[in-house]
Amino acid sequence: MTNKNVFIIVLVAVVGLIVVAFLFRGTGTKPSTIAVDNHNHSMGGDTGPTTVLSDMVGKPAPDFSLTDRAGTKYSSQSLLGKNVVLFFNEGLMCYPACWSQIASLAKDERFKSANAVVLSVVVDSADEWQSAVNKMPELAAATVVFDKDGIVSKKFGMLTTPSSMHYGSLPGHSYVLIDKQGVVRHMFDDPNMSLHNDQLVEQLAQIK
Repeated sequence: MTNKNVFIIVLVAVVGLIVVAFLFRGTGTKPSTIAVDNHNHSMGGDTGPTTVLSDMVGKPAPDFSLTDRAGTKYSSQSLLGKNVVLFFNEGLMCYPACWSQIASLAKDERFKSANAVVLSVVVDSADEWQSAVNKMPELAAATVVFDKDGIVSKKFGMLTTPSSMHYGSLPGHSYVLIDKQGVVRHMFDDPNMSLHNDQLVEQLAQIK
């Protein structure tokens, strides 16, 4: 084999390695579960909090005002004195995972015992949501509030969580716990879109 042939083989190998490195540069996966509590540490195994979620915990919740199908208004001011659970979700487009969580939160008596108001936040309109209630009647017992244009979801950083399947436009499957003084005590995002009643009740028990 001539020196020229050896040079060509080595050159081709080097170019190949550069191409492979370029193609795979920066690849990775998002954490499957992200949670932050009032001690600002991860609650999801080896995964850690996102900056937006961790920065909000321990601080007063952003001002918000949301209305349910009956026209009842829930605001950050009117809810002072109550523990508040906000479940931000994709709403109509997230069947059955989000619907199941909404229904499960509504019928769980433990939240009443914890003096908590549970609000499921969707970006659908009240008229649109009626189709969900028709399909799953148990949703009628839930307090679903409507976040027009995703304004409140954006304030809480819920449009850019790992669980969002419409990143920047719709929330995914995320939870916020606010204490009686209006301070955010726990935030949790779940791309797996599971039921989290037990975890929420446990976190509420830690709020004095």
